[in-house]
Amino acid sequence: MKRKLFGVLLTLALSASLLAGCGTATKDAGTSAGSAGMETDTNETAGEAVRDTSEEAANGNGVLVGVSMPTKDLQRWNQDGDNMQEQLTDAGYKVDLQYASNDIAAQVSQIENMIANGCKLLVIASIDGDSLGTVLIQAKDAGIPVIAYDRLIMNSAAVTYYATFDNYMVGTKQGEYIRDALDLDNAAGPFHIEIFTGDSGDNNAKFFYGGAMDVLNPYMESGKLVVKSGQKDFETVATANWSSETAQNRMDAIIASNYGDGTVLNAVLCSNDSTALGVANALASSYTGAYPIITGQDCDIANVKNLIAGKQAMSIFKDTRDLATRTVKMADAIMQGGEAPINDTESYDNGTGIIPTYLCEPVFADVNNYKKLLIDSGYYKETDLQ
Repeated sequence: MKRKLFGVLLTLALSASLLAGCGTATKDAGTSAGSAGMETDTNETAGEAVRDTSEEAANGNGVLVGVSMPTKDLQRWNQDGDNMQEQLTDAGYKVDLQYASNDIAAQVSQIENMIANGCKLLVIASIDGDSLGTVLIQAKDAGIPVIAYDRLIMNSAAVTYYATFDNYMVGTKQGEYIRDALDLDNAAGPFHIEIFTGDSGDNNAKFFYGGAMDVLNPYMESGKLVVKSGQKDFETVATANWSSETAQNRMDAIIASNYGDGTVLNAVLCSNDSTALGVANALASSYTGAYPIITGQDCDIANVKNLIAGKQAMSIFKDTRDLATRTVKMADAIMQGGEAPINDTESYDNGTGIIPTYLCEPVFADVNNYKKLLIDSGYYKETDLQ
């Protein structure tokens, strides 16, 4: 019921924003119990959108696929772009891979060029999920299927499928890690915590935040967890562009106002590694108390080094190779005139309806298991982390 409630609230919030101007997932916004882990090939709308391209595109056959990534500034998007390009090329496609430098207008222009240049399929990781409606009308009118990659594109009927990780589970794992590390069910407390999530225009940030807060809120309500800064609501703790510098500046201010008197900061909930890196930098420059638990996501190299050094407690590992593999399978199915493999048909409503989705499962990495997850799997070389 909790998961259903979160989904209802999130849907209401999305509806309100429209009226104002326009690894299990969330409680209706992540993997539902009835759909997770069960692949299905039933999606009539998606099938209707792509039937005209089947003869030309069987088995790749040199068909041009446009891949739009938000930025090169974060390590993970470079890995996503490289993985998508490599796997699509191996499957026989031509690839137009573009990065938009976190500039919405640039991303729109790049997608327009992909359409004009004859791309038969678009894979898009959006900068802002609400900002691509106009250009995607062009894609829909041209009969070009669209796969939203890792970030759900909102309020567009052009979105055919969504491929992502279980984003609510990401937040849940982060919240559970803090709960268990502080032994909140048994320890007396109170413990102090601060909260950093991602860009408010990234739909995933709401899921990360929601999953974690559903775990931690009961302890906040009981007074066992205290947000000393008072900064708790999503809009206040959101970090524009997931920027490390922005997170660092905000953490500097929080430390100066709340922890300069010797108050111990016990934990910092960070939704991803770039915000965690900013928080760690601020702690290094201006915090003198016992070091807090810091969460993260993506297992970026700098953060894994911090994990090894004891400056970050954990990070969520999302193997982007798996996500790329699933996305290429979707592309193959679409280009052959079929329906893509999915495992969630209830959770992700982009404002125009439920988007058929494939969810990959995230896992958490810490100092005890990072070698198995990251080095033994070939994701990194051991020298990368030295």
